Amino acid sequence: MTKISILVAVYNTEQYLPQCLNSLLAQTLHDIEIICIDDASTDGSLKFLQRYAEQNSCIKVLQMPTNSGSAKARNAGLEIVTGEYVAFVDSDDWLAPDACEQVYNTFAANPTADAVLFRVENVYEDGRRTVYEMPNFDSLDGSQAFEDSLTWKIHGVYVVRTAIHKQFPYDDSAISYSDDNTTRLHYLNARKVMKCDGTYFYRQHSTSVTHRISLRRFDYLLANKSMKLQLEQLNVSAAILNKYEVVRWRNLVGVYMFYFLHRNALDEASRKEGLQRLKETWQTIEIHRLPKSLVRKFGYRPFRCSWTLFRLQEECYFALRALVGRNKEA
Repeated sequence: MTKISILVAVYNTEQYLPQCLNSLLAQTLHDIEIICIDDASTDGSLKFLQRYAEQNSCIKVLQMPTNSGSAKARNAGLEIVTGEYVAFVDSDDWLAPDACEQVYNTFAANPTADAVLFRVENVYEDGRRTVYEMPNFDSLDGSQAFEDSLTWKIHGVYVVRTAIHKQFPYDDSAISYSDDNTTRLHYLNARKVMKCDGTYFYRQHSTSVTHRISLRRFDYLLANKSMKLQLEQLNVSAAILNKYEVVRWRNLVGVYMFYFLHRNALDEASRKEGLQRLKETWQTIEIHRLPKSLVRKFGYRPFRCSWTLFRLQEECYFALRALVGRNKEA
């Protein structure tokens, strides 16, 4: 059996593919397979992948018939993996030469480990590099790793046992953000989550979804809804549901802030759809799961009796925050 299968979803990243694929081919752990899934690219990405596959037998190339997003693309690759463990590498990122070997050695030394986190180094457009700082730990059980992932005390760049990944494939409920759900389900169902010193170089783009003003930012709410449904289907404890509902509530307020700040930059249809997603989330929050200390705070009071009253609170809350910010700058 192959030791590690690496999924690389590709969409119009021809300029970054040489660095990405060369880093995978240079791994000191040789027993790997690289599954590249072209998500209907319109540049030269597919031809580049096919040329590399002709020259390197460890590379397999799949083609998506239409552009469907990275989750569906990765799931297509997941269907044909042969490795004992599965990793993903975004097509504009790359690995240190010993990254896979570090991961595999950690698994080998810890038979009950089901997920191993890379060391992540963020690489910015201006050349700066920063390390994703996490708490110091030897290992975490699944519940603790899940909880830490809710606030991203631990990141989501990791390698997981294939059996778990096949049980929980990538969540494609939303075009953006739903891959966070998959990470959290993998952690929750792991016996042990560990980390290693193998480095994943994570390229930071100013044009990423999290920086663009578009309807995609409201996908966060769709992804949260999907995660809540999956947790309920898994019959997780009330404590876990309570913690996740706090995440949903905070995200609702956070996405409303995005709406408040940027609605004039959105077209009318996007404004209407975004506001509807906010309302649907507000309607489905289980208030009894939220701590009283949170729902008593101005800006976080649910006002379940009236959507109009809740919106009025949010408008006042963010207007006051903007005013305070301007006064501080002055």
